[in-house]
Amino acid sequence: MEFRAETRYLRVSPQKARLVLDLIKGRRVEEARNTLLFTKKRVAAHVGKLLQSALDNANFLATEKGLDVEIDNLYVKHAVANDGPRMKRIRPAPQGRAYRYQRRIAHIELVLAEGGKNEAVATVVGEESAPAPKAKRRTPAVKKSAGKKKAVAK
Repeated sequence: MEFRAETRYLRVSPQKARLVLDLIKGRRVEEARNTLLFTKKRVAAHVGKLLQSALDNANFLATEKGLDVEIDNLYVKHAVANDGPRMKRIRPAPQGRAYRYQRRIAHIELVLAEGGKNEAVATVVGEESAPAPKAKRRTPAVKKSAGKKKAVAK
């Protein structure tokens, strides 16, 4: 089961919002909330509210609609920041000219999913993997010079 929440027309650059969303993708909800709480980016507060909204949507469906949802087992499945409309602005420039610039707007979408026992845990502590085989070391090929070229006299 998936639970969505989205915010539209947020006055932040989508590129800056993606920096914060990449921090919480694939994490459990509680871990994502703690990460957002200690992130120094301005957009982290907005993403935290969005995460809480998606969590409330899951809680609503669990209580009101009678779905069997474990709130503690949710993780961030999908987090995307898309472009919104751009506001064109003009800045005064020297000698009567004007510089144009654009203020960017983002639409942020967050999807929570209920993971099984295996999906929610990203890594297992103490599990050892086989060591990777060593790659052979190649010596760089040496180009042989053709010698000096003789000048052609005419």
